[in-house]
Amino acid sequence: MTQVTDRATRLRSQAAAGISGFARNWLVFIGAVAVWELATRLAASVFFPPPSQIVTTAVELWFSGPASQLFLSETVFDHILPSIGRCLGGWAIAVVLGVGLGTALGRSRTGMEYVGPLFAFFRAIPPPTLVPVFMVLFGLGPGMQVATIIFGAIWPILLNTVDGVRSVDSVKVDTARSFRTPAPYWIGMVVLPAALPKIFAGLRLSLSISLILMVVSELIGSLNGIGHELISSQQQFDFPLMWSWIVLLGILGYGLNAVLLTVERRVLRWQPTRNDDG
Repeated sequence: MTQVTDRATRLRSQAAAGISGFARNWLVFIGAVAVWELATRLAASVFFPPPSQIVTTAVELWFSGPASQLFLSETVFDHILPSIGRCLGGWAIAVVLGVGLGTALGRSRTGMEYVGPLFAFFRAIPPPTLVPVFMVLFGLGPGMQVATIIFGAIWPILLNTVDGVRSVDSVKVDTARSFRTPAPYWIGMVVLPAALPKIFAGLRLSLSISLILMVVSELIGSLNGIGHELISSQQQFDFPLMWSWIVLLGILGYGLNAVLLTVERRVLRWQPTRNDDG
């Protein structure tokens, strides 16, 4: 009975702390927007429109469609959704390749000794500089953009997977050997779960990189997408429109990161430290 009471008390305190943190974050956000509004109106610069004007432009641009499309405009379907699809598609391919290759190299005794210098070389190359190469290989369009995203996003996933797989407890390794555990079961039920915290750290970093490279790849030789519309509005000196696209990128980055953090908390709920933190 005492344990149930203690658990209920702890859950109530955690819920109160969560609500308090949520309210505090929103208060900070609202205060920052208010300061931004005041500063831009006082400056009266054509390059920095106030947030109220940016919001008005964004609403007219994205939510002026018919009710049958949930009031979403054609701009959403022609530019925003394709960009999100390229970003998540390239990131998903990087996850599969990075986790698979990282697991194989992490369990190999000599794998990283052979490919480590090669990885260090390619990792040091800024992905935007390879856009012309991918344009030659895949032509203008989604192929070039997805390839750019994959090249930049795969390294945090791969290297964090290698590190996580190598950090498996030696007791678990000896136990698996003594029981002659089959390799697929050992990898799927012991190695990968133990490496998940570091894998998720790589996933979060690579997701941010994917969003950045999605925009960069669309700035050059693209006929649609957020990056294409961003550079087009800048060239037309339509600064409220330009800032609306910039704000959208911030919203997408925040939203994607929040979703991934929620998935991470649920997947890693079995860890004692995460259970204590709620």
